Amino acid sequence: MPVSNALRRLLRVRDLEEEQQRLALESALGELHRLENALAAARLRERQGRRQVALTAGSSDATDRRAGIVETETARSRAAALKPRIAFAEGETLRLRQAFLEKRVERRQAETLIREAEALDAVEAGRRDQQRIDDWFGARRHGSSQEEQPAPHRPECENLEPKSGKAAAERTGTEPKFPL
Repeated sequence: MPVSNALRRLLRVRDLEEEQQRLALESALGELHRLENALAAARLRERQGRRQVALTAGSSDATDRRAGIVETETARSRAAALKPRIAFAEGETLRLRQAFLEKRVERRQAETLIREAEALDAVEAGRRDQQRIDDWFGARRHGSSQEEQPAPHRPECENLEPKSGKAAAERTGTEPKFPL
């Protein structure tokens, strides 16, 4: 019994679902990395603002000091806004990774079903072929009229080869290399 078209369609659907989940996971990972890079940039900007405040602390120029304080505060508020978004993106990424792995398992299960069905088909075909050969040799042994017919599923040229080394030696006129 060959593998049904329904199983092959199931495998195709599972493959497409896995691909969609993989793409969704890659997208979520890209968004998470983008947010993490933005947080790193905000922290760098905050450090630069603090450095600017420290450098201008001894000078009488309040404008540079005030710019450093504003830059520090802006960076802190940006980092504070990014942290919940990063936490949400991490949770979403974990959920999508789990969904992707589940779809991969489903696809592999479908592949396994198809491989097992194909293996069973191959074993059954081998059994049928062996049964035909056994029937042919059994009929030949009992002197059936099928004696002149070649073995099933065997090329004609195989039946023309000699059955033993002595027959080959007689046909070619040489001595056999190995005693029989």
